[in-house]
Amino acid sequence: MVCVCRLLQTDVVMFLFQRGSDELFSSISNGPYIMSTTANGNDSKKFKGDVRGSGVPSRVIHIRRLPSDITEAEVISLGLPFGDVTNLLMLKAKNQAFLEMNSEEAAQNMVGYYSTVMPIIRHHPVYVQFSNHKELKTDNSPNQERAQAALRALSTSHVDTAVAAPSTVLRVVVENLVYPVTLDALCQIFSKFGTVLRIIVFTKNSQFQALLQYPDGASAQAAKLSLDGQNIYNGCCTLRISFSKLTSLNVKYNNEKSRDFTRPDLPSGDSQPTMEHPAMATAFSKTPFTQHTLTHHHTRRVTPHCLFILFGVYGDVMRVKILFNKKENALVQMSDSTQAQLAMSHLNGQRLHEKPLRITLSKHTSVQLPREGHEDQGLTKDYSNSPLHRFKKPGSKNYSNIFPPSATLHLSNIPPSVVEDDLKMLFSSSGAMVKAFKFFQKDHKMALIQMGSVEEAIESLIEFHNHDLGENHHLRVSFSKSSI
Repeated sequence: MVCVCRLLQTDVVMFLFQRGSDELFSSISNGPYIMSTTANGNDSKKFKGDVRGSGVPSRVIHIRRLPSDITEAEVISLGLPFGDVTNLLMLKAKNQAFLEMNSEEAAQNMVGYYSTVMPIIRHHPVYVQFSNHKELKTDNSPNQERAQAALRALSTSHVDTAVAAPSTVLRVVVENLVYPVTLDALCQIFSKFGTVLRIIVFTKNSQFQALLQYPDGASAQAAKLSLDGQNIYNGCCTLRISFSKLTSLNVKYNNEKSRDFTRPDLPSGDSQPTMEHPAMATAFSKTPFTQHTLTHHHTRRVTPHCLFILFGVYGDVMRVKILFNKKENALVQMSDSTQAQLAMSHLNGQRLHEKPLRITLSKHTSVQLPREGHEDQGLTKDYSNSPLHRFKKPGSKNYSNIFPPSATLHLSNIPPSVVEDDLKMLFSSSGAMVKAFKFFQKDHKMALIQMGSVEEAIESLIEFHNHDLGENHHLRVSFSKSSI
């Protein structure tokens, strides 16, 4: 399956489908609330934004790098999964906001969660930290009245948000189905709010429906809050979302009707012609291809090797092609469609060389190698025989250690002579910040290292995976689910 990967420089995002549909998910980006986008100058003068958020817990959360057309409701919905939101101050002119939670504990849960899962609003990563202010003092300006009205509306219509989400599984009904909606399309929409673990689509009472499981209630809550009642396409395909009574989904096959992203090894089931080796079916199912777009910064170009290592965390990369005429776009060919979907759901929206990655499934079914004698400046690379594939061995423990990008990296294959300082120096040699380090108590071949941010961890993984540590030991690096 081929992904297209693009580093975003505009707010306009198209989703490409394998079916070649040229429709856009136009209304996902403009949420249900229409608010004026005028900058509120008065508030900004009174209330200075925190230069650097303090690490000291406070009920007040400082949110930065918001899209300029952000609504009050969208900012409030960042906090609602963790507890009641008691006040809000929008500084639209500075692309910032302050959110006051009902308790310090709720604020700590919120900052802790978003330090490992970068929140994405309208395809923009936003930054969440504690504020230096202990409480919000607000006045009766029109902007404040609007913020209070949004707070009242949201807290009355979502009374259940203060309690833990009833389930991590959502039931999704698509009404007014004018255009076909695929499992991949739903994954793309719902993965904005957290990692989609499993999904099943089906038709019931002649309605197209889906069940979709997140790892935690906060993601399910946020997705329900933001997407319920939205249209996938202009004026049609309306989402109706409720919590399912199921607490977990059981998926047997990975195909266009069901997918378990934690089990790339599942067979594709009876939609395939029978084969002697059922496990091979996935390779022939849908195009194993992620189309993929990216860009370089002025100095740091994205290379095929860099994409090979990064996408290789989620599946075995066969070939990579950076497009000759559009070097901010690339095609990445994975060994099967499940891996392509997994890479897309985990990496879409993450930042590489200071630009967000935009990933969609490509209509191409494979990456063509340049013809004999045609030089393409090293933009196309074949990795099908690479010794660095993580998922070649069936049942490899790598299958059960696939996690979204996080600031903490898991290191393994460390030789006995290498000590903590060696690894800290290695990882800070590229200019990144090392915040913490810990060897595994029972096994000094493994360690956790925490970088300054998710983005630094991504860059460090690309740089140091397979780094030669001597004594015939090459370092193995992956994202960790735990922090130090």
